[in-house]
Amino acid sequence: MRSRMHAGVWTVPALLMVLALVPSVAGMARVVELARGGPVTPGNARFFAMPLPVVLHVVTAIPFALLGALQFSSAWRRRAGRWHALTGRILVPLALMAALSGLWMTLWYPWPEADGLALYLMRLFFGTAMAVAVVMGVAAIRRRDFAAHGAWMTRAYAIGMGAGTQVLTHLPWVVLVGGPSEGPRAVMMAAGWIINVVVAERVIRRGAQSA
Repeated sequence: MRSRMHAGVWTVPALLMVLALVPSVAGMARVVELARGGPVTPGNARFFAMPLPVVLHVVTAIPFALLGALQFSSAWRRRAGRWHALTGRILVPLALMAALSGLWMTLWYPWPEADGLALYLMRLFFGTAMAVAVVMGVAAIRRRDFAAHGAWMTRAYAIGMGAGTQVLTHLPWVVLVGGPSEGPRAVMMAAGWIINVVVAERVIRRGAQSA
């Protein structure tokens, strides 16, 4: 019985870490590519021209995804309350930098192939929404509104994890059709964010009902 309870404590964090795996590996591969100096291709030339925002995004988004996953086990939070508070202080600047560097890339990098205005606007919207959610979460914890703090940080994490879910929304199309054009890509990117936000709101509502 105890082993089952222990496994249950780690089920959700483990699944979230798995969700973050592909974009994390891709991000680290990008950083290694930049560190080695190439090769430069039409697909990555924008990163070599301005490497700082993508490096900042990768080195903050990966620990944000992995440490943030640990916060989604209520039993673990009760057992390690000090650790939860400590990681929370680390997660806030990571989340803000991940969101702001994402906005930086959106505003300053040339659009890659198959991107378009719809995806550009979505990136601006969700990047801004993530940053706002983090700020609201900090404001809530400062007034010791723990429920609101958890809700806002859950929303920020859901948006930040959009890259993981977008791998899943793209996978069937890529396997069956190939690389998506602008319209389908925008739809699949939007689906990743929307799925995460819907799940987050259900988690928040369920937590409020059980409180």
